[in-house]
Amino acid sequence: MVTIGDVAREAGVSRSTASYAFSGKRAISAQVRQRVFDAAGRLGYTANAGARALATSQTKVIGLLARFLEDEFAPAMLQYMLGVSDNARELGYDILLVTEADGARALRRITDSRMVDGVVLLNVAHDDVRLPVLRAAPQPGALVGLPGDCTGLDVFDLDFVATGRLMVDHMHRLGHRELLLVSQPEHVATRGGAYVWRLRDAALERARDLGIRLHAVFGESSQPAIGGTLHGLLDAHPSATGLLLNNEAAAAALPSVLNARGLDVPGDLSVVGRYSDEFARSFSLPYSFVESAPDRLGDLAVRQLVRRIGSTQAREEPYVVRLLTPRFADRGSTAAPCPQRPRGLGRS
Repeated sequence: MVTIGDVAREAGVSRSTASYAFSGKRAISAQVRQRVFDAAGRLGYTANAGARALATSQTKVIGLLARFLEDEFAPAMLQYMLGVSDNARELGYDILLVTEADGARALRRITDSRMVDGVVLLNVAHDDVRLPVLRAAPQPGALVGLPGDCTGLDVFDLDFVATGRLMVDHMHRLGHRELLLVSQPEHVATRGGAYVWRLRDAALERARDLGIRLHAVFGESSQPAIGGTLHGLLDAHPSATGLLLNNEAAAAALPSVLNARGLDVPGDLSVVGRYSDEFARSFSLPYSFVESAPDRLGDLAVRQLVRRIGSTQAREEPYVVRLLTPRFADRGSTAAPCPQRPRGLGRS
């Protein structure tokens, strides 16, 4: 194990000087402090976090406020959490995961106590009660998710409006004129999950403009309920030729539903989802999809946050609101509708 004495010898300073460089208890020139830090880096020495914070005014910790909510599909949420934590680790930061139900109180606690250098928020609501706290905090913050008011914040999200339009446009070009859309549970939208209604409203509007009948429903976040909803939707609209999914639980349940009904994709039903490539591989989903990009969003949020943490000049730069252009991944699950066979037959 590398000790502070090893670091002192490597840096060519006394043990006490090396210790003061980390603790900040006595004034050490910037040149000497940097020499000690460089020596520590070469030897793989990790200082006590408290001492490092005193010396550098940084904890090298990013707070991540996220929750696994019962009405959201946990595997999908986990991807966003990993997108933040993996990228933070690459940049030399640890993650303090905060899942407290009272997010505003938790955020105030970790920022007032200087436990973290910056904060990333997930589960962002349209009118999120955590945002006034974050704007007033001494540390910078970044959001993965688009709130109603982005003032004073760096915000990164998928463009869900463009995503809804893209999904409908793709089906229209293939000749589909009646579609189904399964969204997240309705109470996700009710509590402020604006991504649900942004995609839904955009898809409905584009469908009206193009003369497409679009039957939009809210689906559950778990089995067996979501399977029952899919069966009921296909029973209710047997002439629909395409299915759009803005619900990861529905996407994961769809293969078994279609198998039970004896339906072929894309021969009987064309399918487009909205999820990530990693999600598709995890659940062996063969459907074309719009990439939700949790890794990319985590990377953008963390890199912007670290820039602001490390530079006073960056703290003064204009805030960024970036919506990722949706990217369509073609897995061959869409085709022109086949008029010879009825769709949505009762389950076998």
